[in-house]
Amino acid sequence: MTKISAVIRALNEEAHIGRLLHGLDSQTRRPDELILVDSGSTDRTVEIARAEGCKIVNIAKNEFTFGRALNRGCEAATGDALLIVSAHVYPLYDDYLEHLVKPLGNEDVAVVYGRQVGDHRTKYSESRVMIKWFPKESIWDQGHPFSNNANALVRRSTWEQLRYREELTGLEDLDFAKRALECGARVSYVAEAPVVHVHEESWEVVQNRYRREAIAYKNIYPDTKMSRTQAVNLAITNIVSDYWHAAREHKLQTKNFLDIVRFRFAQFRGAYLGFSADRAPDVDLLRRFYYPPQWVAGGEHQTPGKEIDYSLVRPEGNAS
Repeated sequence: MTKISAVIRALNEEAHIGRLLHGLDSQTRRPDELILVDSGSTDRTVEIARAEGCKIVNIAKNEFTFGRALNRGCEAATGDALLIVSAHVYPLYDDYLEHLVKPLGNEDVAVVYGRQVGDHRTKYSESRVMIKWFPKESIWDQGHPFSNNANALVRRSTWEQLRYREELTGLEDLDFAKRALECGARVSYVAEAPVVHVHEESWEVVQNRYRREAIAYKNIYPDTKMSRTQAVNLAITNIVSDYWHAAREHKLQTKNFLDIVRFRFAQFRGAYLGFSADRAPDVDLLRRFYYPPQWVAGGEHQTPGKEIDYSLVRPEGNAS
């Protein structure tokens, strides 16, 4: 039987980590090992994780990148398969992991990722992004490198060969899957393995998320561009689409009416700024990307995950 190590990245996740760990412990196929990669939590995240049997791996704030944190966690793992999940997700069903591991029965499959959905805290437009990128039907041989490390499983032997690129400001999952495909491996999407992905972000954090992911996307695909006109057109197109869907679902209340505009503005302004960057981000900008002021000052909690969820900049339209 495949031995599974769960690798969880976290920063100040005491509000969520317990629910994830309880969900993993309740699985019909439980992980054999739990590893928490903590990047400087000042709350009870580490205490909760340790009490639930997690092995703790620390990474200093000045060393943190998403890829480096994952590599540290994977180095500490002993499993044949590496379950990579954000600390602010939780599985919907007790057979979640049983479904997620199935594609690894095919030796050609190196990367598997599962469905993501929102809950009552999810911004309406974010829920539309999840619907677009995480459909209800599984795709056993995807053929393109989209994946998402908020809810993924990778073969350890493939990680040992490729590892995650540590210099990227995000999208380390996309880059990893791209290189795996180039080596002849396959990527599988499993709709029957859903998690709830909790994003409670300020508009500044949403913009920064898409900005750093655009910087990473441009690094992976250097010819990608986005003009100001394209960014505006994409924002308008998505706002109109969101309004149409929200009206059909009887969800076009005052809050959603305003939040749709705010989310799409933050998304595509961030994407435009990222694609327009002509040099690597400096230290101050990276600090804003990874450690927004709310974490440092002890204010409103923000989640640092990727995740983007994917909610990637993989723009919803032609950005090239």
